[in-house]
Amino acid sequence: MTQTLKHISFKNRDIDLAADLRLPDEFDESSNYAALVIVTPGSSVKEQVGAVYGEKLTARGFVTITFDASYQGQSGGKPRDLEDPAARVEDVRCAVDYLMTLPYVEANRVGVLGVCNGGGYAVNAAMTEHRLKAVGTVVAVNMGRAWRSTALDADAIVETLEEVGKQRTSEARGGKSRREPWIPNSMDEAKAAGITDPDTLDAVDFYANRRPSDTRTNRLLFHSNGALMGFDAFHLVGELLTQPLQVIVGGRLGTTFSFQDGKTLFERATNKEDFLIIDGAGHYDLYDKDEYVDQAIERLDGFYKDHLS
Repeated sequence: MTQTLKHISFKNRDIDLAADLRLPDEFDESSNYAALVIVTPGSSVKEQVGAVYGEKLTARGFVTITFDASYQGQSGGKPRDLEDPAARVEDVRCAVDYLMTLPYVEANRVGVLGVCNGGGYAVNAAMTEHRLKAVGTVVAVNMGRAWRSTALDADAIVETLEEVGKQRTSEARGGKSRREPWIPNSMDEAKAAGITDPDTLDAVDFYANRRPSDTRTNRLLFHSNGALMGFDAFHLVGELLTQPLQVIVGGRLGTTFSFQDGKTLFERATNKEDFLIIDGAGHYDLYDKDEYVDQAIERLDGFYKDHLS
């Protein structure tokens, strides 16, 4: 089978977003297709997790689109390396806008898939973007919950927010911007820092060894912490997320807490379809390891075909 990959762009207001559009085997522009927006993890670029799921779902007959977030990768926007939940959610809406311009995509057959932090953003977007008719998540993480939990207690959160304010003041007065790594840059660096947490090491292995990319900087603009601390991806899910929902998690628990976030999401949803546990899979195994990813794809394929037919 041969699918077609097109490098395209679309707008989020005045920002050009770099995207990959995949068309299925034996694509016929005069036909009508279901389409999926694939939302990537924090710091990830479209050639990484988005490409893995995009290729596999396009092979199942879907048109797929995955993109670099605003301010990151090959997409535009300044300041660089900003992780802005509001912009990330609007990126999803704008991807839907783009799909609506394609004559071969049926307007009522568009779904969304989010992986890791992208799962939280996908859900948050779908609550108010009802052109998305079906919502799937794989190891979804509520970015705000994750960020607040790293601060350990309320005092630490306040200290971080105060530090963000000081940094913004410094930059407003002409000072240098501050950027910090999302994760260690290499396994050697992680080991030198004494890191033994399996999830962190799995993340470094994925980004540095299994799926490296020259367009991923692994840098987070420090004042992103302010917006991240105040974000809750799943707030109002019980009221606004009315689309069918498929949640997929790894059976091996870890420090990303994606199993717990997935369970919270599923419990709050009113139109939940299925909660699938991939036995033996850790969080980052579901990024690119075929033995686990293919199980997720099999379930997602049936889910989207049921609800986007």
